[in-house]
Amino acid sequence: MSSPPPPHDPRCTPSLTPAEVEAVARAAHAGQTDKAGRPYAEHLEAVAAGVRRRGGDDEQIAAAWLHDAVEDDALSARWLDEAALSRRTKDIVLALTRRPGEAPEAYAARILSTPGAALVKEADLAHNADPARLAVLDAATRTRLTEKYTRMRALLGLADPGV
Repeated sequence: MSSPPPPHDPRCTPSLTPAEVEAVARAAHAGQTDKAGRPYAEHLEAVAAGVRRRGGDDEQIAAAWLHDAVEDDALSARWLDEAALSRRTKDIVLALTRRPGEAPEAYAARILSTPGAALVKEADLAHNADPARLAVLDAATRTRLTEKYTRMRALLGLADPGV
């Protein structure tokens, strides 16, 4: 894992631009693939686009690019803390970062209690549950993930994406 450029002190420098956030996320996840063997950055791009389509703002789009970075150890929590990002963007990323052994109910509650996080998670779940994306997985994995995503949508109070 190569290190991204050092974070900036937001008290002294402007926030990272959307293009810089995307570049950091792509670099942090370089070489990583999803369960189907696709470059992981494709998922990040799809989630960011989904947030944009759902009316998300720049802070939510930045969080979409970074939503798995801390959880996947692509970026450290310290990097996130020190990065030139808004507090809201950082809070959304942290809300979307699963903790070891965390119950789905606790994870969903944290997302729901963090302003802006539910929309990012909705876009994440929509891409994760895309039938075309799931179709390339083996039947057992497809079933397990479909059940997992359906349960999380229910915990978050999101409508079935097929409706």
